[in-house]
Amino acid sequence: MEYDYVKLEIFIPESHLDVLSKALRKADAGHIGRYDCVLSYSKVTSTWRPLEGADPYSGTIGVLSEEEECKVEVTVEAARLDAAIDAVRRVHPYEEPVINAIPLLRPMHSCV
Repeated sequence: MEYDYVKLEIFIPESHLDVLSKALRKADAGHIGRYDCVLSYSKVTSTWRPLEGADPYSGTIGVLSEEEECKVEVTVEAARLDAAIDAVRRVHPYEEPVINAIPLLRPMHSCV
């Protein structure tokens, strides 16, 4: 099944929220009808344990970490998905960023 839009969920330190928002805007993520720059974020608590060979932005190898992050949600046209993900990877500080791409089952309403 083809999808016209995808929702991206990105987990990132709050210190990098502004640079991520700018990168997503530049990639035209969050453009819905007659609106652009549409993006939501909320603070969440995340956990992880870096394994041997990892190069963590935060945390210690073998030790469970827990910190506050921002969960960013933005809608992207499917045709722009690769560009949006590339933009996220360029500015994200994590070695293994969490980027969830969720196809939207309902089409976005056109404002034509």
